[in-house]
Amino acid sequence: MTDRTLQILRDLEAVRENLLALSDEIWLSIDHNDADALEEGVEFKRAYNSKLSAFDALSSEISQLVQEFTRVDLAIEEESGDDDSQKNQRIIEQLNREQPHSIDEDFTFKRPHGFILDGAATTGITTWRRLYEIVCVALIRRDVELFCSLFNHDKFVSSRGHRQFTADPSVLRSPSQLEEGIYTEINLSANGLRDVIRNLLDVYDLPRDRLQIFLREDREHWSMVY
Repeated sequence: MTDRTLQILRDLEAVRENLLALSDEIWLSIDHNDADALEEGVEFKRAYNSKLSAFDALSSEISQLVQEFTRVDLAIEEESGDDDSQKNQRIIEQLNREQPHSIDEDFTFKRPHGFILDGAATTGITTWRRLYEIVCVALIRRDVELFCSLFNHDKFVSSRGHRQFTADPSVLRSPSQLEEGIYTEINLSANGLRDVIRNLLDVYDLPRDRLQIFLREDREHWSMVY
């Protein structure tokens, strides 16, 4: 039962992320120079975003309910080498058997399973949201004051005042608590989260090549070959 429940929970997360990716893909396919097409696209996006927001909230509640009742944790397979140098080296050696990917790539309809950030490795993740959260927490622990300064940073506040990071979760559509008093918006597609991570690396003066991402499809291909 545990394996089946875990797979269903992963499928639910995959649907959430795929719906966000589809929204981006449809929006980019619209001819923005065609006034009628653009108006129709805006109407679609408003309706789609409303439905997607409701689905995201409901699926989060379902996932949490199932995990609490079955005691099946989506993060059960996660491994991090943050506090154990031997474990960290083992995970790095394992990941380095695969093809690393840059944070500058297009991740539409792709799935992560691990990453190495500035020499610290994590594996066993299943979603872009989880990868994003772990990267954020790592940066908070590197310099919490700098991270908190991002609450009002131009790169993380939209022209309409929407914030990516805040101490007040009520201002976010889909908040995730990173640390006490630090929340982030996670209702973003894979490429949307990618863009935030790129900005974070820039603010922290970390070269983008210090983050290597490993995709689930590559791992599955490697397993079939070997």
